[in-house]
Amino acid sequence: MPSSQPPGQQAFGDIAPKLAQLSDSVLFDDVWRRPQLAPRERSLITVAALVALNRLEQLPFHLQLAQRNGVSREQLAELITHLAFYAGWPAAASAVARLRELEL
Repeated sequence: MPSSQPPGQQAFGDIAPKLAQLSDSVLFDDVWRRPQLAPRERSLITVAALVALNRLEQLPFHLQLAQRNGVSREQLAELITHLAFYAGWPAAASAVARLRELEL
């Protein structure tokens, strides 16, 4: 059952309440809702940035969010494959491992 808490509160509200509050109010309630990009586009951009920067800890959450925003597992695999040539093979291989771990 999904938590009723916002994502920031779930992730680190217990240890860094201000960071959680800023994440929820500024990032998820403002930036992610701006009309210039659709949520699907924002998910693709975010997953690409996390893969390219090798930020694997945040990747599972954003892979799941991407799916909720209409990105298929096959499209995520293709995004990672494409990034192998721009972000490096190790970053792509690590991202594929995170994708495999998820039930998308």
